[in-house]
Amino acid sequence: MRRQGCEGYVANFALSLPCRNQRIRTAPEPTHAMRILFLHQNFPGQFIHVAQELQRRGGHELHALTDVTNRRPDFIPTTRYACDAAGAGRPHPLAQNYAARAARGEAAAMAMAGLRNGGFVPDLVIGHLGWGETLFVKDVFPKARQIVHAEFYYSADGADAGFDPEFRAPEDIAWRLSLRAKNAAILQAVADADFAVAPTRWQASRLPREFHAKTTVLHEGIDADRVAPNPQARLKLQKANVEMKPGDEIITFVNRNLEPYRGYHIFMRALPKILRARPRARVVIVGGHEVSYGAAPPPGQSWKQIFLNEVQADLPMDRVHFTGKVPYPDYLRLMQISAAHVYLTYPFVLSWSMLEAMSAGALVIASATPPVTEVIRHGDNGLLFDFFDVEALAARVIEALALPSSMRAMRSRARATIVQRYDLKRICLPQWIGFVERAGQGGSVGPGEANPAGPG
Repeated sequence: MRRQGCEGYVANFALSLPCRNQRIRTAPEPTHAMRILFLHQNFPGQFIHVAQELQRRGGHELHALTDVTNRRPDFIPTTRYACDAAGAGRPHPLAQNYAARAARGEAAAMAMAGLRNGGFVPDLVIGHLGWGETLFVKDVFPKARQIVHAEFYYSADGADAGFDPEFRAPEDIAWRLSLRAKNAAILQAVADADFAVAPTRWQASRLPREFHAKTTVLHEGIDADRVAPNPQARLKLQKANVEMKPGDEIITFVNRNLEPYRGYHIFMRALPKILRARPRARVVIVGGHEVSYGAAPPPGQSWKQIFLNEVQADLPMDRVHFTGKVPYPDYLRLMQISAAHVYLTYPFVLSWSMLEAMSAGALVIASATPPVTEVIRHGDNGLLFDFFDVEALAARVIEALALPSSMRAMRSRARATIVQRYDLKRICLPQWIGFVERAGQGGSVGPGEANPAGPG
């Protein structure tokens, strides 16, 4: 909620941050060396920047524990465990989610016991709680302090579940019970941890109230030096033999996978009107054909094709470009040339791509859903619309393409939002490192550690 005057943002839920115009504190030098263990089935995941910075600074002994199927190259000493989470017994249907996470937690615990027996006993364990690796940390390392990345807490009300009436599950008790049961492992992990971290205030607020006092808002950060406006950016679409540059009417839409959770269906339904009104516009759609979140499409189909089929007869397909997944440098150039970047999401985890688009100087046109509204203020640093209002989305994009000069200041303020609040090197990483070192050394975690993720 917006406050008057000098604004402070919640770090630890019981504490407040200094005002934004105060000097940004850098992380103190470590007072003594620690052993730090990272847990993530796909390490480094959300911990890539903090792990790399701790390694660069030196003075600490780092180790990672990850799944044997994780093929990412090691940059710190890494132990891999094997786990058949999908085949974890035949429990009651409501317990299947916990059983899979307990199986992974057991595999991780056995691997941690191997580290302990080999002489590696960490002072601090940092892990993502989503897959179960953190469940039994205290049984192997009872004296270690523990930070869990609490990305999302499930509920039948107020978040993603049941948000979209087009895909709403039947309103029966079994559906609600299944959502409640998904939190079993999350609750155990947060209860046993010393600290929980969430990337936005809204995601933090989803945890039960009794955990708010141990929860800190810390975004992973955006590399604003690398992800920056570039008037010389060029991107060529080989199949269409088209080269795009800043100033062209390029509409962009980026998801890991094209699916309803990220509003692909709403975006596609707005395209016919947009492209009729702007005959020189092109749309570039980045994303795979699989499912990251939510229900799978009918067998043999993809959400991408289902919603393309719905509107294809009304689209000039020579101006609609599906790229699939692209290398990061191409994605970055696309953000730098975008005239209108459309981002939609259910009330769910906030995508890094929205913040990166802002950092690159793109005009972001986004759904007015939490946690988007923590970052974007309509008419100030972006444009918002109701998630389900296809006409409003089309109107926003048409306006952005028709009046690019009037959007210039908005794009600059979007970039400034990232630099002032989410800059990896100057804001988020110093706060993360300070938080980690104070937590691991048994110190007080007070105001100023968390990135200000509230509106302002």
